[in-house]
Amino acid sequence: MAGESGKIDPMYQFKIEPLFGSDHWEIAGHNVMFTNSSLFMVLVLGALWVFMAGGMKREMVPGRWQMAVEGVTGFINNMLTANVGPEGKKYVPLVFSLFMFILMANFMGMMPFGIVPGVHPFTITSHLTVTAVLALFSFGTVLVVGFWRHGLHFFSLFVPHGTPWWLLWLIPVIELFSFMIRPFSLALRLFVAMTAGHIMMKVLAGFVINGLNAEAAWVPLIVSFPAFVLMIGITLLELLVCAIQAYVFALLTSLYINDAVNLH
Repeated sequence: MAGESGKIDPMYQFKIEPLFGSDHWEIAGHNVMFTNSSLFMVLVLGALWVFMAGGMKREMVPGRWQMAVEGVTGFINNMLTANVGPEGKKYVPLVFSLFMFILMANFMGMMPFGIVPGVHPFTITSHLTVTAVLALFSFGTVLVVGFWRHGLHFFSLFVPHGTPWWLLWLIPVIELFSFMIRPFSLALRLFVAMTAGHIMMKVLAGFVINGLNAEAAWVPLIVSFPAFVLMIGITLLELLVCAIQAYVFALLTSLYINDAVNLH
């Protein structure tokens, strides 16, 4: 959190650093680093595995953990059924995995690991490289499903039904452009939302800390207290954004799958 000269650096939380001396690890002449980003990816996958393992006991009378897993699974299943139809059930594992990974990654970055000296949380979804891979995975699935089910007829997606013949030179170009920017919009939406929220929280935390360290007695009351109240509100809002962004990513993925499955 601290930058040079004791100043609060809101961008420090996004810095990727090698761990365990991994900056000297090499494979085939290439430096392979295990970074704090890699660590939090492993933690997210571990938390997801624990969540699923604890909720798949298949007890006759389900406990709260099992009900939580079944509730999330049913939520994704209903989303795909509503947007894709009966065939949407095939894609529940894909959308469920994306939704839960993003949700847990977002919440993991909000955990108060900073109470441990020398440790700070890392939000992997605040890096465009991570969100871009997730978006490309979603987009690639749509392409594979579309061409597998419809072959070259999949290109008719770019010619909406009822398009006048005199607009056939323009509409397909617009539709193709709209289709190709889907992975960019998916990646940027999640990246920007998480990055902006975390920067705002860190800036407000800087006001609180610097105000408390000020020599003038009136500064904490005028600066630190209002900033602290606002920081609490922004934190609660960011928790909501964490869930909303995971939902939006899953929802848009299901809509894109519908385009590939139910091609008219």
